[in-house]
Amino acid sequence: MTALRNITVLGTGVLGSQIAYQTAYRGFDVVAYDIDDAALEAAKQRFAGLADTYVTEGVDGAADGKAQAAIGRIILSADLGDAVAKADLVIEAIPENLEIKRATYEQLATLAPEHTIFATNSSTLLPSDLASFTGRADRFLALHFANRVWVHNTAEVMGTEATTPEVFQTVVEFAAEIGMVPIEIKKEKAGYLLNSLLVPFLQAAGELLVDGIAEPDAIDKTWRIGTGAPMGPFQIYDIVGLTTAYNISMMGGAKQQAFAALIKERYIDQGKLGVATGEGFYSYPKGE
Repeated sequence: MTALRNITVLGTGVLGSQIAYQTAYRGFDVVAYDIDDAALEAAKQRFAGLADTYVTEGVDGAADGKAQAAIGRIILSADLGDAVAKADLVIEAIPENLEIKRATYEQLATLAPEHTIFATNSSTLLPSDLASFTGRADRFLALHFANRVWVHNTAEVMGTEATTPEVFQTVVEFAAEIGMVPIEIKKEKAGYLLNSLLVPFLQAAGELLVDGIAEPDAIDKTWRIGTGAPMGPFQIYDIVGLTTAYNISMMGGAKQQAFAALIKERYIDQGKLGVATGEGFYSYPKGE
């Protein structure tokens, strides 16, 4: 067992809330940080929904009180200093924006104890893109989760040349302790393993929409019927969240930036951010 007991998760969006809840579910004390009380109120609802989901989907022990007990191990905080004051490990799951991450890590560098390990869940930025902001490059690496962590329970661990082997191994062991399957990445690779496969697939779907070839429903239907996959690319976009999709697409070429502009105008500016808000490319009535 690692010495990591107090875990702080920065960001309580779709994936951040899952990371925090799964960690608490496996017996760790968790502080879930977000920028204001409104975000934390939304986080409360996500945690309650996750507890229900763990029960309805038959996660081991959930129906015997473990799902509700996990909520009791999560402390909510909108004060970054308080959130990381006792942290052994900080898992960052904030928006995919370099400047936001830079500002956050520069604060963390002065607020967190010297022993604290920092891990980014960034899907698109390499840990070496962020390491210089952390003030502890030797204790910094990437720990990347897939959506629906209780089912798709991979945790990709990827360090930089500065990450010490001891820190890398500690995070690998921690991932296993919270019920993940650790995937050790031997060298830095944008997209890790999962997104190296997934992102080109999603980008191809976005380009079909931008070019006017077909609408999301037809594209998704074709993929589901043709491959037997449970979801099509635009259903996946809704789960990932359209803000994340926008930020990632803005870093791409001209066609991807056109897709970013499209989803901003048609969806994000209308408050349609995906599953989290009940509407994105599709509508999600409450409870579905």
